Formats: sequence, structure tokens, C-alpha cells
Amino acid sequence: MKKLSAIVLTGSALLYSATVLGAQAKTIEGDAIVATATIEAIDTSTRTITLKDSTNGLYDTIVAPPEMKRFSELKVGDKITARYYENVVVRLKKPNEAAIDVDTGAITRGTGARPSATAATQRTITATVVAIDPATSAVTVTGPNGWKYSRKVTDKKALAQLKVGDRLDMTWTDALLISVDSAK
Repeated sequence: MKKLSAIVLTGSALLYSATVLGAQAKTIEGDAIVATATIEAIDTSTRTITLKDSTNGLYDTIVAPPEMKRFSELKVGDKITARYYENVVVRLKKPNEAAIDVDTGAITRGTGARPSATAATQRTITATVVAIDPATSAVTVTGPNGWKYSRKVTDKKALAQLKVGDRLDMTWTDALLISVDSAK
């Protein structure tokens, strides 16, 4: 959510460029981060796993929650890969369309031979454009619970299409996929 403010207003600008071309919504791809680590130690009594990051060699410990049913299948030397993705979809609302403020999330266990899982969250809100500053190419929007964000819009043509009072639906999604590969 900390990257939301920058992504949302960038998305707002991209939405308007898409609207000029006849599209109703625009997807703004966010970060895609992949990290791998090797299991160095496992303490079954506390469900603590010691991991060594393959990029920087640093060690970290995590505690496997009770919901992790396949904990007993983990072995020292197994490689864990975590993939994180995020994106935002922005859509210009039609006049008089109802506002939205919805949070959803789910964790799904993998079905493969090795332990894996996917955790995803999604939030959709309606925000209103309350100010546009052409001198600084900034847009300010407000949303649920009185929050307010101002950000620079890099696409000046898109910025010129915005009007104070425009309403946008913004849906952002975060997903984390974790998989375990057997020790070689």
C-alpha cells in the first residue's frame, strides 16, 4: 500500500490516455520481484526455518504458521522461491455510478509434489479528482476515509483530459507465490 499513492495517480494519467483511444480501463504493471533462499536449518519443535538469501548471503529466520500443513516435507538444502507481483487497474466511472470500497484476500495451497502457496489481496476504491495543478503537472484525489493523495502526472496530454470532479475506480492487486524446490 505504500506504493499505492504513486501508482494510483500514475494510473489515473494512463487511464485518461487510454480513454482518448476509446479504452475504458488501464492496467499499470507494478513491481515483479523474485527472491530465492536456501533452507540452512529447521527446528521442528518451534517450526523455525533458517534461510540464506541467494543474492546477498544474509541469514534470516521465519516461523512457519500452523496453517502450513506440509511443514514436515521441508528439508535442509531445499530452495525456496518467492515471487511478488503488483498492479493497478484504473477505470473512469460513469456519472451517478455507485462508489466502491472493497477489500478481498485469499491464500491458496499449491497442489504440486512440493509445498507451495499463493497469497493475494485486492482493494478497489472510488477516488475523486479534487485538484489539478497544470504548472506542476500534479493531480490530487480523495478517497474513502478522507485520505488524500497528490502526485505528479508525467503524461501532460493525459493531464489535460482530467477535470476536477472526475471519479475513478482503482483496483490494486498484490500477490505472493511461494514454491519449494528439492535440494539438489
